[in-house]
Amino acid sequence: MRTSSIKLNPIIKNQIGKTFSQLICDFKSPEEVDKFLKVFFNESEYETFIKRLAVAYWLKKNRSYSNIKTNLKVSSATIASIQNTLDSEGIKIAIKKLEADEWANIWAEKIKKIVKGK
Repeated sequence: MRTSSIKLNPIIKNQIGKTFSQLICDFKSPEEVDKFLKVFFNESEYETFIKRLAVAYWLKKNRSYSNIKTNLKVSSATIASIQNTLDSEGIKIAIKKLEADEWANIWAEKIKKIVKGK
């Protein structure tokens, strides 16, 4: 899938961006979002996107550059670039949501063990 190098009018770009954001909010499940994104991103774009999110998350978890490079197969330059965005509001929101989900999953497992033990 090839995109044009001609830039959109900023007003139209803003309107389309808001529509896209609302569309993402309207999906009912992660599976629906995944199906949608995989249609519009080619495999490489999709992988790049999810790797960048993982890099941000792992940097917040204080993983080393070496660990991130080895596990996610990204360059030091990519890690450094993402590290420079960690204070942006969008990344902070995403990390907070990922951490809340991680916390909920940990507690769900603990509760399952307690209930099974009875």
